[in-house]
Amino acid sequence: MRLYGAAGASRAELTTRLRLASGLVLLTYVTSHLINHALGIVSLAAMERCLALFSAVWRSLPGGVLLYGALLTHVGLALERLWRRRSLKMPAWEALQILLGLLIPFWLVVHVIGTRGLYQLAGVDDSYAYVLAVLWPGGAVRQSLLLLLVWLHGCIGLHFWLRLRPWYRRVQPVLLAVAVLLPTLALIGFANGGRELRATVAADRGWLQARIRSEHWPDQATAAWVYDAEHQVLIGLTALLLATFAARGVRALAVRRRGRVRVRYPDGSVVAIGAGTSLLEASRAAGIPHAAVCGGRGRCSTCRIRVTQGVEDLPPPAPGETRVLARIGATPGVRLACQLRPTHDVAVIPLLPASAGPGDGRLRLSPGQGVERELAVLFADLRGFTRMAEGRLPYDVVFVLNQYFKAMGETIERQGGRIDKFIGDGIMALYGLEGGSGDACLQALATARAMSGALARLNRRLVDDLREPLRIGIGLHVGPVIVGQMGYGRATTLTAIGDTVNVASRLEALTKELEVELVVSSRLAEAAAVDLGAFEERRIEIRG
Repeated sequence: MRLYGAAGASRAELTTRLRLASGLVLLTYVTSHLINHALGIVSLAAMERCLALFSAVWRSLPGGVLLYGALLTHVGLALERLWRRRSLKMPAWEALQILLGLLIPFWLVVHVIGTRGLYQLAGVDDSYAYVLAVLWPGGAVRQSLLLLLVWLHGCIGLHFWLRLRPWYRRVQPVLLAVAVLLPTLALIGFANGGRELRATVAADRGWLQARIRSEHWPDQATAAWVYDAEHQVLIGLTALLLATFAARGVRALAVRRRGRVRVRYPDGSVVAIGAGTSLLEASRAAGIPHAAVCGGRGRCSTCRIRVTQGVEDLPPPAPGETRVLARIGATPGVRLACQLRPTHDVAVIPLLPASAGPGDGRLRLSPGQGVERELAVLFADLRGFTRMAEGRLPYDVVFVLNQYFKAMGETIERQGGRIDKFIGDGIMALYGLEGGSGDACLQALATARAMSGALARLNRRLVDDLREPLRIGIGLHVGPVIVGQMGYGRATTLTAIGDTVNVASRLEALTKELEVELVVSSRLAEAAAVDLGAFEERRIEIRG
C-alpha cells in the first residue's frame, strides 16, 4: 500500500508538469494570435502579412506537432484531473478555471475544423479575408467570447503559477496591464478588419471573387461537412466528459463499500472520507477552511499539516512532496495536505491559517516550534480616534476604520511588508521574512512615508465624514524576533514576539508624547544605511 501511494504521487507530479508545459505552449500560441488580431487596427493587409509569419512557425511540422500535441495533452489531463478529484468543492478561482477549460474545446472545434482542417484536407487558404468573411458580423460575438474565454483561462493559470515566485509581485502590475490591453486591442483589430473587408467588398465585387478562386474557399457542400464534423467531435467530447463523471460515480460506490477513513481536526471536527482522498479535499468537502495557494498542486506548502495520530500508517511522501518539505525545513510528522492520502484514521493540525498567502509558503520554518529571525517591525496607531468615535453611530465608526485599514494595508503590502495583525485601531507589520534585514529596514522606512501620503489622501476623501483629519503615529525598530505559528485551532497564525516587537510598540507610543508622526530607532537607521542627521535625535529609556 505504501509503495502504491508513492507511485501515485509521482504520477501526479508528472501530470502537473505536463499540464503546465502544455498550457504554456497554448498560451504562447494564443498570445501570437491576439497580436495578429490587434494588427487589424492598422489594416487588413497588416493582419495577413503577420499571419504568414506566424503560420510559418505554427504550421511547420514541429510547430504543428507541438501545438496540437499540447492541445490534446491539456484536454486529456484536464479530464484526468477531474477524474482524480475525490471532491468537487474548491475555491471559486479554481472552479472558474476548470469550467472555462471544459467549455473551450466545445466552442473551439468548429473554428479548428473550418481553418486548419480545411487547409489540410481541401487546400483552403484560411487567410484573414476568408476568416472575416465567414465570421463578420454574424459570428463575431461567438468568436470574441471564445477569444476571451481562452485568454482568461490561460491568465488564471499563469497567475496562480507565478504568484509563488518572489519577484512576481514587482511585475504583477505590468502583466495585469498586458493581460487587459492585449485582448482589448485584439477585439478592436478584429472589428476593424471586419469593417474594412466589408467596405472593400462593397467597393469592388471582383476583389472578393478573385480571393475565393485563388484561395479555394469552400463551397456549400464543404461547409456542410465542417458542421457535420463538428457535430461528430462534439458528441465524442460529450461522451468523454460523461464517461469521466460516470467513472467517478462507480469509484465512489466502490470506495464506500471498502469503508471510510476518519480525519480529526483540532476543534474536534471529524470528517469521514474514502481511501485515496487527500486531506485537502477532506477539508474542502467538510467546509473546513484550509490554505492552498497553489490549488493543491504540491508546490506552495501552505496546506501543510502536522499529523498527531496515525503517523506510522501514512504512505511515504513522493519525491516532489519530499523536496517541498525539505525546502521549508519540515520536522517529522509534517506533510502536505494536498499530497497526503491516508489509508487509516488520522488526527491533523493545519499549520498555516486559511488566509495564508504566497509569501507564507516560502518561509523556512519548523512548524509548531519557531525560529529566530532579524526583522524590521512597524507599529502604527491612530491618534485620538477613540475621542473622535464618541457620539458617532457604530456603522460610521466601522466604515471609517475599514477605509483606514484598507488604505494602510494596501500601502504596507505594496512596499513588501506583511501585516501581522490589527490591534484595535493599530497595525503591526513585519519586514524581512523573505530577505535581508537591510532591505527590510528600507522597506519599512518607505512604508512610513507612503502611509503618511495615503492618510492625507484618505482625509481628503473622507472630509465630509470626519470632524477632524485622521492622524497617525508610527514606530520602527529592527532586531531579532521569534517567528512561528502561534494560537489555537483556526485562530493560529504566523506572528512574531520578542523585545524587538515591544520596542517598536514603545516607539509608536512615543509619537504621541513627542508630538511627531514617526519615531525610528537608530539601529534601524544604521541597518538601512540612511542618513537621518537632518532630523531630531533623542536618547530615550524604554520601559521594560
